[in-house]
Amino acid sequence: MFGGCGGSPEHRRAIASSNLLHRFSRPDCVVRPKTATQVQTITNEARQRNLKVTIKCNGHSYAGHSTAVVGISLDLHDMKDVLLDMNSKTVTMDAGCQWDMVYETLVIGKHDGYIINGGRCPTVGVSGFILGGGLGPFTRSFGMGCDTLVEVKIVTADGKLVTVGKDSKPGSPEAKLFWALQGAGGANFGVVVQMKLSVQKLSSLNGMVVAGRYRWLPEGGFTNDTLKIMNGFYLIDWPRQMTIDTTWICDLRESNNKGAIRFTISFDGSQDTYNRTIDKQLFKLKEQLKRRALAEKSTRYLHESLASQWVEKMERAYPKNKSYELYSSFCFANDDKRIIEQATAAIAERMATFRQDGWMERDMRMFLASVKKRLRPLSLNGTAAFINFPDRDFPTKSHERAYFGENRDELREIKQMWDPEKFFAWSQGVRRPGDPEEDRGVDDEDDDEAKADKLAREEWGKRGWEFSEPRDMNAEADRLADLGFDEFSDDD
Repeated sequence: MFGGCGGSPEHRRAIASSNLLHRFSRPDCVVRPKTATQVQTITNEARQRNLKVTIKCNGHSYAGHSTAVVGISLDLHDMKDVLLDMNSKTVTMDAGCQWDMVYETLVIGKHDGYIINGGRCPTVGVSGFILGGGLGPFTRSFGMGCDTLVEVKIVTADGKLVTVGKDSKPGSPEAKLFWALQGAGGANFGVVVQMKLSVQKLSSLNGMVVAGRYRWLPEGGFTNDTLKIMNGFYLIDWPRQMTIDTTWICDLRESNNKGAIRFTISFDGSQDTYNRTIDKQLFKLKEQLKRRALAEKSTRYLHESLASQWVEKMERAYPKNKSYELYSSFCFANDDKRIIEQATAAIAERMATFRQDGWMERDMRMFLASVKKRLRPLSLNGTAAFINFPDRDFPTKSHERAYFGENRDELREIKQMWDPEKFFAWSQGVRRPGDPEEDRGVDDEDDDEAKADKLAREEWGKRGWEFSEPRDMNAEADRLADLGFDEFSDDD
C-alpha cells in the first residue's frame, strides 16, 4: 500500500491534474491500495475517523469529481490485473485499469473478430466509463458499456466486499445494486474494485472493421450551407453497425481556420458493405468519408487506430498539460428535424461569438453559460445530460433529474439501502429519500461572474488562502511553473 502525504514528489505526482482548473486541489493524504482487502481497511478507517474519501480510478473526471480537495484520495492506480477468458467470452478487470490495458488482451491473443465494449480513448479508466453508462465506438451494435456488464465486486459503506451481477436474485438488494451500478455507480454506493464484462463478437467476416477520420474545413466556416449539410447528416437513419462521431472545432490558435468538423468513423463490417452504406445516402461528403476510412483487423483497430484518432485527447490526459478545460453535455434525439436545426444553428452562432472572446477563465465560463442557456432546453425533456460528461456547474437541486431522469427516486431508495449514513457523498451524487433539495451551487441563471469564481474560491478557501481574480490562462500556467508546481512542468 502506498501512502503519500505532504509535499513529497510521490504525493505531488499522485495529485497532479491534467486540468489546471483543479491545480489547487491538495488532499491530506493519498492512499494506493493493491487489493480489495486493503480497500476494505481504508474504508473502515475513514468511516470510523469521519474522513472524507474521494475515489480515483486511474482515469480522469471531466468535472474533477475524482480530484480530492481534502481528506483521503483513494487512488486505485495499482489495481490493474486483467484476465481474458475466451472460453466464457468474458474479461475481468481491476478497477484501476485503463482501456488500453484491457484491449491489449485481445491484441496479444490475436482474437480478431471480437470486441470489448469499452471506450474510444485508450487512457480512459474502465470503472468511471462503465459506472457512468459508457458510450463507445460500438455502442450502436452492442449497447452502452454497462449493458455488457456481468458482475461487480464492490466494497460497501460498511466495509463489506459484496459481489453482485446478472445472477443476483431478481428483486434482491444485490440485484437492485447491480442495476444501479449500470449507469449511476460512480462513488454513490461503494468502491468498485473489480468488474467482469462479456466479450462481443463482431458481425464482419474475417474479424475486420472499418475505421477512419476526416476533417472538413467548409468554405466560409459554419454557413447556412454547412448547417444544411450537417442537419441532413444527423437525420440519416444509419444502420446500427455504423458509428460516426462528429466534433465541431473552433480553434482560436488557427487564425485562418473559420471552423472545422471532424468525422471519426467506426464500422462493424467489411469495406464493401461500408462503401455501399455510405453510397445510399445523399450526403455531400460521402466520397471523402469513403476515401478516409479503411478496413483493418479488429486487433489493429484496438491497438493503433483508437490511439491515433484520440492522440490529442491522450496528450491532454497527462499532468504536463497546461489547459483549463470546461465541459457540459446535452442529449438530443434525432427524430425531430426542428430540434436538430435549432441545435446546429445555436452551435454555429455561439462559435462565432467564441472567436470574439479572450482567454480569461471568466470569459470562457460566461461563454459556456450562454451555450448551456441555448442548448439545454433542446435536450430530452429539456434537462437531459450524460453523466460520463458531467457539468460541475449543475445546480445540486437538478443534477439527479438531468442525469437519471425518472430513475431518480428508485436510485435514492437503493442509496438508502446500501449507504444509509451517506458515507459516499459528493456534490453530484445520488441522495437519499427525504434529503433536502436546497441548492448549494450556482444556477445557470445566476450571475456568470459568480460562477466563474466559484470553483477557485472553493478550493482556495478550503486551504485558507486568499482568493484573487482569474488570470490569463497561459500566463497562469507559466506562473505556476515558476512557483515550483513541478507536477505541471514538462519534466514530469
